[in-house]
Formats: sequence, C-alpha cells, structure tokens
Amino acid sequence: MKKLMFAAALALSAAGGAMPAQAFDGGPVPATLPTPPAGQGQVIFWRPGTMVGGAMGCGVNMGTERISALGAGKYFILNLAPGTHEFNARSEARDVLTLEVEPGETYFVRCTIRMGFMVGRPNLSPSTLAEFNEKRDDLEYVDGDDLGERAARDPNPPAAG
Repeated sequence: MKKLMFAAALALSAAGGAMPAQAFDGGPVPATLPTPPAGQGQVIFWRPGTMVGGAMGCGVNMGTERISALGAGKYFILNLAPGTHEFNARSEARDVLTLEVEPGETYFVRCTIRMGFMVGRPNLSPSTLAEFNEKRDDLEYVDGDDLGERAARDPNPPAAG
C-alpha cells in the first residue's frame, strides 16, 4: 500500500480567484476555479481522457465512502475541513493517497488507470495546477450520477462557465 503525505499547497490565486457557488451537472472547466469555503481546503480530483482504462471508472473513496466514480476526462472538487485525509481507489489492487489539507489551500490529485492482470489498476497521485491546466480543455465536471453523497452535498460546487 502506497502512502503519500502531500502538504505543499497550490494557491488558486494563480487560477484567477473566487467564483459564486452554483450547482451544475457536467460541463467544461470554468475559466476561473472556485476558492475553498472559509476555514476549509479543497481537493480537485481529475482524470485525463486516455485510451488505457478509458471504460473503467476511477472510484475515489474516503475509507469505505464513495466520493465519486471519476470517468476518463472528468474532474470534481471536494471541500474538506483542515487535517489529514486518506483517499483510496481500488479494483484488483488498492492505491492510497494521504493529504494534509490546510485551510484556504487547493490541492490537485490525478487518477490514472494502469494495465492490470484482469482489470485496470487505479493510481492516485499528487498533481499541480499547471498539469490540470494542460488538460482543462479536455475535462468536464462529473455528472451528478457519478458523485457520491459527500461530493453531492458539497456547499460550493463550481459554477458553469
């Protein structure tokens, strides 16, 4: 089991500041990403649209709670209280990523699917705003059907842009 501590935050000021909170279902990455709610941090999970594992969802979990089924070319935002949070993705193998979330900071996590014996093997890895921006034109917010309860009740989903 892989365990990564990742405390280097990537401030969203480089992405252009805050956006009003509005729920939406699907849609491209807005020109300006939202900032985390006061006293919270946020994690932007994304998955490039690739051929390898394209039909397999990357199920992002916190413990046993499903946060999202992240399809190829999708992203979602999760607001969290400060502290240590452990995420996992699993198929025939399990991958774990631990983040130390600071208030007011934004973190990026990329999910990729590697070849496995019977099915693809998900991999959660720290990413950057620059990597996210390289793929942003090819990404869409996950559909409401693919969001777990925690992400669906997120008080500040991104606004359609």
